[in-house]
Amino acid sequence: MRARARSDSKSGIDDTTFFGAINWYRRCHFTAIAASPPRRAGEAPPRAGQETVIMSATLSPAAEPRFADRTLSDIAATLPGATEVFRRRKLDFCCGGRVPLGEAAIAKGLDVPELEAELGAIAALALPAPLPVATADLIDLIVARYHAVHRRELPELIELARRVEVVHKAHPVAPHGLADLLERMAEELEDHMRKEEQILFPLMRRGGGPMVAQPIAAMLADHDDHGAHLRALETLTNDFAIPDEACATWRALYLGAHKFADDLVEHIHTENNVLFPRFTG
Repeated sequence: MRARARSDSKSGIDDTTFFGAINWYRRCHFTAIAASPPRRAGEAPPRAGQETVIMSATLSPAAEPRFADRTLSDIAATLPGATEVFRRRKLDFCCGGRVPLGEAAIAKGLDVPELEAELGAIAALALPAPLPVATADLIDLIVARYHAVHRRELPELIELARRVEVVHKAHPVAPHGLADLLERMAEELEDHMRKEEQILFPLMRRGGGPMVAQPIAAMLADHDDHGAHLRALETLTNDFAIPDEACATWRALYLGAHKFADDLVEHIHTENNVLFPRFTG
Protein backbone atom coordinates (compact mmCIF):
# COMPACT_ATOMS: atom_id res chain seq x y z
CA MET A 1 0.00 0.00 0.00
CA ARG A 2 2.94 2.30 0.41
CA ALA A 3 3.21 2.93 -3.32
CA ARG A 4 1.26 2.33 -6.48
CA ALA A 5 2.54 -0.05 -9.11
CA ARG A 6 5.56 1.47 -10.79
CA SER A 7 6.66 1.23 -14.36
CA ASP A 8 10.34 0.97 -13.35
CA SER A 9 9.96 -2.38 -11.59
CA LYS A 10 13.07 -3.55 -9.78
CA SER A 11 12.60 -6.96 -11.28
CA GLY A 12 13.44 -5.74 -14.77
CA ILE A 13 17.08 -4.65 -14.48
CA ASP A 14 18.72 -4.25 -17.89
CA ASP A 15 22.45 -4.88 -17.44
CA THR A 16 23.24 -3.58 -20.94
CA THR A 17 22.49 0.04 -19.97
CA PHE A 18 24.63 2.37 -17.89
CA PHE A 19 22.19 2.33 -14.97
CA GLY A 20 21.78 -1.41 -15.38
CA ALA A 21 25.53 -1.80 -15.00
CA ILE A 22 25.45 0.30 -11.84
CA ASN A 23 22.66 -1.89 -10.46
CA TRP A 24 24.61 -5.02 -11.39
CA TYR A 25 27.63 -3.73 -9.50
CA ARG A 26 25.53 -2.86 -6.45
CA ARG A 27 23.83 -6.25 -6.58
CA CYS A 28 27.14 -8.12 -6.61
CA HIS A 29 29.04 -5.87 -4.21
CA PHE A 30 26.37 -5.47 -1.56
CA THR A 31 25.28 -9.11 -1.73
CA ALA A 32 28.87 -10.16 -1.17
CA ILE A 33 29.07 -7.90 1.87
CA ALA A 34 25.79 -9.23 3.24
CA ALA A 35 26.95 -12.83 2.77
CA SER A 36 30.33 -12.29 4.47
CA PRO A 37 30.45 -13.56 8.05
CA PRO A 38 31.35 -10.99 10.73
CA ARG A 39 35.05 -10.84 11.64
CA ARG A 40 36.35 -11.21 15.17
CA ALA A 41 38.48 -8.46 16.68
CA GLY A 42 41.97 -8.55 15.18
CA GLU A 43 40.99 -10.97 12.40
CA ALA A 44 42.31 -10.09 8.96
CA PRO A 45 39.77 -9.22 6.24
CA PRO A 46 39.09 -11.90 3.59
CA ARG A 47 41.33 -12.07 0.55
CA ALA A 48 39.99 -10.99 -2.83
CA GLY A 49 39.62 -14.58 -3.93
CA GLN A 50 37.51 -15.39 -0.92
CA GLU A 51 35.17 -12.48 -1.67
CA THR A 52 34.80 -13.69 -5.25
CA VAL A 53 33.74 -17.14 -4.06
CA ILE A 54 31.14 -15.62 -1.74
CA MET A 55 29.82 -13.40 -4.50
CA SER A 56 29.57 -16.21 -7.03
CA ALA A 57 27.76 -18.49 -4.62
CA THR A 58 25.30 -15.77 -3.68
CA LEU A 59 24.44 -14.92 -7.27
CA SER A 60 24.08 -18.51 -8.42
CA PRO A 61 20.52 -19.07 -9.73
CA ALA A 62 20.47 -22.46 -8.04
CA ALA A 63 21.06 -20.78 -4.68
CA GLU A 64 18.15 -18.35 -4.98
CA PRO A 65 15.37 -19.05 -2.42
CA ARG A 66 11.98 -20.20 -3.59
CA PHE A 67 9.79 -17.50 -2.13
CA ALA A 68 6.53 -19.18 -3.17
CA ASP A 69 6.97 -21.88 -0.53
CA ARG A 70 7.74 -19.46 2.31
CA THR A 71 5.06 -17.75 4.39
CA LEU A 72 4.37 -14.05 3.94
CA SER A 73 5.33 -13.34 7.56
CA ASP A 74 8.67 -15.15 7.18
CA ILE A 75 9.57 -13.21 4.04
CA ALA A 76 8.47 -9.92 5.60
CA ALA A 77 10.51 -10.60 8.74
CA THR A 78 13.71 -11.51 6.88
CA LEU A 79 13.73 -9.43 3.69
CA PRO A 80 13.81 -5.63 4.11
CA GLY A 81 11.71 -4.07 1.36
CA ALA A 82 9.37 -7.05 0.92
CA THR A 83 6.58 -5.37 2.87
CA GLU A 84 6.31 -2.61 0.26
CA VAL A 85 5.71 -5.25 -2.42
CA PHE A 86 3.12 -7.04 -0.29
CA ARG A 87 1.23 -3.88 0.53
CA ARG A 88 1.22 -2.72 -3.08
CA ARG A 89 -0.10 -6.14 -4.14
CA LYS A 90 -2.64 -6.23 -1.26
CA LEU A 91 -1.05 -9.30 0.34
CA ASP A 92 -1.72 -9.42 4.09
CA PHE A 93 1.58 -10.28 5.78
CA CYS A 94 0.41 -9.25 9.26
CA CYS A 95 -2.74 -10.97 10.45
CA GLY A 96 -2.74 -13.36 7.48
CA GLY A 97 1.02 -13.86 7.35
CA ARG A 98 1.04 -17.61 7.97
CA VAL A 99 -0.06 -18.32 4.39
CA PRO A 100 2.65 -19.28 1.83
CA LEU A 101 3.36 -16.60 -0.76
CA GLY A 102 2.38 -18.84 -3.67
CA GLU A 103 -0.99 -19.70 -2.15
CA ALA A 104 -1.74 -16.07 -1.24
CA ALA A 105 -0.73 -14.84 -4.70
CA ILE A 106 -2.93 -17.37 -6.50
CA ALA A 107 -5.89 -16.40 -4.31
CA LYS A 108 -5.38 -12.78 -5.40
CA GLY A 109 -4.92 -13.69 -9.08
CA LEU A 110 -1.28 -12.58 -9.05
CA ASP A 111 1.57 -14.00 -11.12
CA VAL A 112 3.77 -16.05 -8.75
CA PRO A 113 6.98 -16.08 -10.88
CA GLU A 114 6.69 -12.31 -11.31
CA LEU A 115 6.39 -11.84 -7.55
CA GLU A 116 9.35 -14.13 -6.92
CA ALA A 117 11.43 -12.20 -9.45
CA GLU A 118 10.58 -8.90 -7.78
CA LEU A 119 11.46 -10.23 -4.34
CA GLY A 120 14.63 -11.78 -5.73
CA ALA A 121 15.74 -8.42 -7.10
CA ILE A 122 15.15 -6.84 -3.69
CA ALA A 123 17.09 -9.62 -1.98
CA ALA A 124 20.01 -9.07 -4.35
CA LEU A 125 20.12 -5.31 -3.78
CA ALA A 126 19.13 -5.04 -0.12
CA LEU A 127 21.66 -4.30 2.58
CA PRO A 128 20.99 -6.09 5.87
CA ALA A 129 18.96 -3.98 8.28
CA PRO A 130 18.20 -6.30 11.19
CA LEU A 131 15.93 -5.39 14.06
CA PRO A 132 17.51 -5.39 17.53
CA VAL A 133 18.46 -8.84 18.78
CA ALA A 134 17.89 -8.03 22.45
CA THR A 135 14.20 -8.14 23.33
CA ALA A 136 14.43 -5.07 25.58
CA ASP A 137 15.95 -3.07 22.71
CA LEU A 138 13.24 -4.27 20.31
CA ILE A 139 10.54 -3.21 22.76
CA ASP A 140 12.19 0.20 23.13
CA LEU A 141 12.19 0.56 19.34
CA ILE A 142 8.48 -0.36 19.09
CA VAL A 143 7.51 2.17 21.74
CA ALA A 144 9.61 4.98 20.23
CA ARG A 145 9.04 4.24 16.55
CA TYR A 146 5.35 3.31 16.61
CA HIS A 147 3.57 4.07 19.89
CA ALA A 148 4.95 7.59 20.25
CA VAL A 149 4.41 8.36 16.55
CA HIS A 150 0.78 7.18 16.56
CA ARG A 151 0.08 9.33 19.62
CA ARG A 152 1.67 12.35 18.01
CA GLU A 153 0.13 12.10 14.54
CA LEU A 154 -3.43 10.83 15.03
CA PRO A 155 -4.90 13.94 16.73
CA GLU A 156 -3.80 16.12 13.80
CA LEU A 157 -5.21 13.65 11.27
CA ILE A 158 -8.56 13.65 13.07
CA GLU A 159 -8.65 17.46 12.98
CA LEU A 160 -7.75 17.53 9.26
CA ALA A 161 -10.43 14.94 8.49
CA ARG A 162 -13.13 16.96 10.25
CA ARG A 163 -12.16 20.08 8.30
CA VAL A 164 -12.19 18.27 4.96
CA GLU A 165 -15.56 16.65 5.68
CA VAL A 166 -17.10 20.05 6.45
CA VAL A 167 -15.49 22.13 3.70
CA HIS A 168 -15.90 19.51 0.96
CA LYS A 169 -19.12 17.85 2.13
CA ALA A 170 -20.71 18.23 -1.32
CA HIS A 171 -17.76 16.68 -3.17
CA PRO A 172 -18.64 13.28 -4.68
CA VAL A 173 -15.60 11.54 -3.14
CA ALA A 174 -15.46 13.43 0.16
CA PRO A 175 -14.36 10.98 2.90
CA HIS A 176 -17.51 11.16 5.02
CA GLY A 177 -16.98 9.29 8.29
CA LEU A 178 -13.18 9.38 8.11
CA ALA A 179 -12.75 11.54 11.21
CA ASP A 180 -14.96 9.22 13.26
CA LEU A 181 -13.02 6.19 12.02
CA LEU A 182 -9.66 7.78 12.88
CA GLU A 183 -10.97 8.78 16.29
CA ARG A 184 -12.13 5.23 16.96
CA MET A 185 -8.76 3.88 15.82
CA ALA A 186 -6.94 6.35 18.06
CA GLU A 187 -9.00 5.33 21.10
CA GLU A 188 -8.55 1.61 20.49
CA LEU A 189 -4.85 2.01 19.72
CA GLU A 190 -4.30 4.01 22.90
CA ASP A 191 -5.97 1.30 24.97
CA HIS A 192 -3.95 -1.38 23.14
CA MET A 193 -0.61 0.38 23.51
CA ARG A 194 -1.21 1.16 27.19
CA LYS A 195 -1.89 -2.55 27.88
CA GLU A 196 1.34 -3.45 26.11
CA GLU A 197 3.39 -0.85 27.96
CA GLN A 198 1.91 -1.60 31.41
CA ILE A 199 1.38 -5.37 31.25
CA LEU A 200 2.87 -7.26 28.30
CA PHE A 201 6.17 -5.49 27.73
CA PRO A 202 7.21 -5.55 31.43
CA LEU A 203 6.53 -9.31 31.45
CA MET A 204 8.67 -9.74 28.34
CA ARG A 205 11.49 -7.68 29.82
CA ARG A 206 11.52 -10.12 32.75
CA GLY A 207 11.77 -13.10 30.42
CA GLY A 208 8.13 -13.94 29.75
CA GLY A 209 7.13 -17.25 31.31
CA PRO A 210 3.71 -18.96 31.30
CA MET A 211 1.88 -15.73 32.16
CA VAL A 212 2.82 -14.10 28.86
CA ALA A 213 0.60 -16.29 26.66
CA GLN A 214 -2.74 -14.71 27.59
CA PRO A 215 -1.75 -11.05 27.00
CA ILE A 216 -0.11 -12.01 23.69
CA ALA A 217 -3.35 -13.67 22.59
CA ALA A 218 -5.27 -10.54 23.54
CA MET A 219 -2.87 -8.33 21.58
CA LEU A 220 -3.17 -10.57 18.52
CA ALA A 221 -6.95 -10.23 18.67
CA ASP A 222 -6.55 -6.44 18.87
CA HIS A 223 -4.31 -6.57 15.81
CA ASP A 224 -7.05 -8.33 13.86
CA ASP A 225 -9.38 -5.47 14.77
CA HIS A 226 -6.77 -2.93 13.67
CA GLY A 227 -6.53 -4.75 10.33
CA ALA A 228 -10.29 -4.39 9.81
CA HIS A 229 -10.03 -0.67 10.55
CA LEU A 230 -7.19 -0.33 8.05
CA ARG A 231 -9.33 -1.89 5.34
CA ALA A 232 -12.11 0.57 6.19
CA LEU A 233 -9.58 3.41 6.01
CA GLU A 234 -8.53 2.34 2.53
CA THR A 235 -12.14 2.16 1.41
CA LEU A 236 -13.06 5.61 2.74
CA THR A 237 -10.04 7.23 1.09
CA ASN A 238 -10.25 5.24 -2.16
CA ASP A 239 -6.80 3.80 -1.41
CA PHE A 240 -5.53 7.29 -0.50
CA ALA A 241 -6.14 8.56 -4.04
CA ILE A 242 -5.95 12.37 -3.85
CA PRO A 243 -8.46 14.11 -6.17
CA ASP A 244 -6.84 16.43 -8.71
CA GLU A 245 -8.77 19.42 -7.35
CA ALA A 246 -8.07 18.65 -3.68
CA CYS A 247 -6.99 21.53 -1.46
CA ALA A 248 -3.80 21.49 0.60
CA THR A 249 -5.65 20.28 3.69
CA TRP A 250 -7.16 17.34 1.84
CA ARG A 251 -3.78 16.44 0.37
CA ALA A 252 -2.11 16.65 3.77
CA LEU A 253 -4.85 14.47 5.24
CA TYR A 254 -4.43 11.68 2.71
CA LEU A 255 -0.64 11.81 2.78
CA GLY A 256 -0.70 11.64 6.57
CA ALA A 257 -3.34 8.90 6.65
CA HIS A 258 -1.31 6.86 4.16
CA LYS A 259 1.79 7.18 6.33
CA PHE A 260 -0.21 6.24 9.42
CA ALA A 261 -1.53 3.12 7.66
CA ASP A 262 1.98 2.15 6.60
CA ASP A 263 3.30 2.67 10.13
CA LEU A 264 0.48 0.67 11.69
CA VAL A 265 1.02 -2.28 9.34
CA GLU A 266 4.76 -2.27 10.09
CA HIS A 267 3.96 -1.95 13.81
CA ILE A 268 1.67 -4.99 13.74
CA HIS A 269 4.15 -6.94 11.63
CA THR A 270 7.04 -6.26 14.02
CA GLU A 271 5.03 -7.52 16.97
CA ASN A 272 3.20 -10.44 15.30
CA ASN A 273 6.13 -11.82 13.32
CA VAL A 274 9.24 -10.75 15.24
CA LEU A 275 8.57 -9.97 18.92
CA PHE A 276 5.75 -12.34 19.87
CA PRO A 277 7.30 -15.50 18.33
CA ARG A 278 10.23 -15.09 20.74
CA PHE A 279 7.79 -16.07 23.51
CA THR A 280 5.40 -18.43 21.73
CA GLY A 281 7.85 -20.75 19.99
